[in-house]
Amino acid sequence: MERSAQPQSELTRCRPWIEAALGYSGGTHDFADVVDMIGTGQLQFWPAPKGCLVTEIVTYPRKKVLNVFLGGGDMAQILDMQDAVTAWAKAQGCDATTIQGRPGWERVFAKYGWKRTHTVLSKDI
Repeated sequence: MERSAQPQSELTRCRPWIEAALGYSGGTHDFADVVDMIGTGQLQFWPAPKGCLVTEIVTYPRKKVLNVFLGGGDMAQILDMQDAVTAWAKAQGCDATTIQGRPGWERVFAKYGWKRTHTVLSKDI
């Protein structure tokens, strides 16, 4: 699987997974925002037959990270995507990958070498 520009039909097909994941994002984005950001290259879209991921490259002063911002669909499908996503991240000069997701993802991904590095809490003001 290779990350590339995808036709609108793939975004439409994956929309239910993207919107379900957005339900855990704290209201930072809606589907139209994600589509626009994919279109400008700020986000990368990874469709698969039974799921999808949306990633972003975050450049910190001392590290470049590929962050999995959204993911949805069949968990086995998402787990199968790790190698391709990691290879692409390396090719972009990333030093690490991170995942934003609901707490249950920690349990699933732990056996693949992922570990919790911090917890994000939020409060509307």
